[in-house]
Amino acid sequence: MKVVLLAGGKGTRISEESGFRPKPMVEIGGMPILWHIMKEYSYYGFHDFIICAGYKQHMIKEWFADYYLSTSDVTFDFTRENSVIYHDKRTEPWKVTIVDTGLETMTGGRIKRIQKYIGNEPFMMTYGDGVSDINLAELMAFHQRHKKMATLTTVFQEQQKGVLDIDEANSVRSFREKASDDSIPINAGYMVLEPDIFDYIEGDSTVFEREPLQRIAEEGELKSYPHHGFWQCMDTLREEKVLEQLWMSGSAPWKKWD
Repeated sequence: MKVVLLAGGKGTRISEESGFRPKPMVEIGGMPILWHIMKEYSYYGFHDFIICAGYKQHMIKEWFADYYLSTSDVTFDFTRENSVIYHDKRTEPWKVTIVDTGLETMTGGRIKRIQKYIGNEPFMMTYGDGVSDINLAELMAFHQRHKKMATLTTVFQEQQKGVLDIDEANSVRSFREKASDDSIPINAGYMVLEPDIFDYIEGDSTVFEREPLQRIAEEGELKSYPHHGFWQCMDTLREEKVLEQLWMSGSAPWKKWD
């Protein structure tokens, strides 16, 4: 199953970093947060990625093109026709498709633009700026069991993100943007989507978290997967420092791989 990562926004709320590189390329422990997210999915057996790039998208492409340079010791031998020798190559079982989905395209538009790479199959999707210790295998099983068009992960934090109204059966009844008096639960991303979702996206100007999710919620086709463990987005420099400190402490909750 393919995993779609939204990595095209400008990240204006963390402009101290995103002025120089895309927010998903901001490093935690010396590796882009995008890499951390991909390692999460890979741990659960999801290895086929589609990255919806946009802002400074060439930097994402260049980083993957030079992956061995970033992760291995290397010898440049100028005496032998400028040969390059990689030592202890560190590779991943990944297939990575990077798509330039536009500079100003909204989240829904970015998803719509990669439809041809998905085909008529369900897929997973999340944002390129947050990590979690969610059990992705259980999320997938939850989605398959309830047979709805979309499942999204919800967490319970005192933050103001997209706000959800969830009934006792874990069905999402409404989805709306944050308001000044909102509290938990919130949308944490980590979604599973059926291919019919593309029919709910009009074009580049569509914000996925507004019209499409609101509409399928009203139709009873949006399910909530509650997660009570760790989740942290990286919207600000303070949040980046929190993630960096967790990583350097050796107890980063999202790190399940060796």
